Amino acid sequence: MESQAVKRMILLVITVMVILFGVFVYWDNNRLLVEYQTIEMTQLPQGFDGYRILQISDLHEKEFGDGQKKLIEEINALEYDAIVFTGDMMDKPEKTDFSAFFTLLEGIENKENAFFVPGNTDPDSYEITQNGNVQKTSFIQEMEEHGVLLLESVEAIQKGEDSLYFINFDLASLDPGEGFTPVYGRVARPIEKAHAYAEYQNQQLLQFSQLQESDDEVLIALSHYPIVDVQMDYLERISPIRKNMLILAGHYHGGQIRIPFLGALFVPEAWYDRNGLFPPRDRVSGLWEYNGTKQYVSTGIGSSDALSFLNFRLFNPPQINLITLTKEQDDSSEG
Repeated sequence: MESQAVKRMILLVITVMVILFGVFVYWDNNRLLVEYQTIEMTQLPQGFDGYRILQISDLHEKEFGDGQKKLIEEINALEYDAIVFTGDMMDKPEKTDFSAFFTLLEGIENKENAFFVPGNTDPDSYEITQNGNVQKTSFIQEMEEHGVLLLESVEAIQKGEDSLYFINFDLASLDPGEGFTPVYGRVARPIEKAHAYAEYQNQQLLQFSQLQESDDEVLIALSHYPIVDVQMDYLERISPIRKNMLILAGHYHGGQIRIPFLGALFVPEAWYDRNGLFPPRDRVSGLWEYNGTKQYVSTGIGSSDALSFLNFRLFNPPQINLITLTKEQDDSSEG
């Protein structure tokens, strides 16, 4: 009899623990944090000292309250100069219901400078017409009608005589003299193999090449994918990477599943050994610098279902990121 009572007690404890774990995971996945980050940049024009960029990454169609009410209120309560969406707003490329993302865009008040780069789970940005021309897909057209611009190449922000440039990193990492090629190390979408698409991207690349004539401009490069150190070395051999560039990326979800004191167990990164299993702890999220190039990686706000039974975040609450740019002090001018 005592053994039966012990078994029932153990079963009760396990049941309670499972319920408490489920409640915690639900709460942790539906709260929303604002991560503040100040980033110093050399050669930052005086007019952009204190410039604020709000980064939204990896929504994966997650909803924060009815009509994205909670997320919209959090965003509209912040003061920022530009808002950037670094990919994976949708959960699968073939999706045709864009309401989770577009409802969010409808509610955001400040979209004066709003830019988007696609992620691997977003629909295609372009399509080939029957006449063989390249045009933006309905997803991109509707997004731009909601006030967010697809960052195809370069967009300049002016403040008086000062300028700051938002650029598409994938395009900026190419050598204009060699022309457009699909990004090495990623699965190319079918459209990227089309001649018309390559010609279209060459026109975008030409716009960026004009910036390469000077090393003075400060560039904010948007990329869905973080650029890991070994990839940075590879790209340097193709086309030198500008040192006064800040890369903003997402994709990793901060590891999505994090273990206290251990951190992320896995990030989806083919450039890492073991394809991202047990990644370097200082290369999962936040700010880092490699060979003079700074990079900030958001943990994002949604989760992916690469493994359907692990489609949640653990010890890794959703976050949006408010980045403030400041001018790095020249040590030679002190004292």
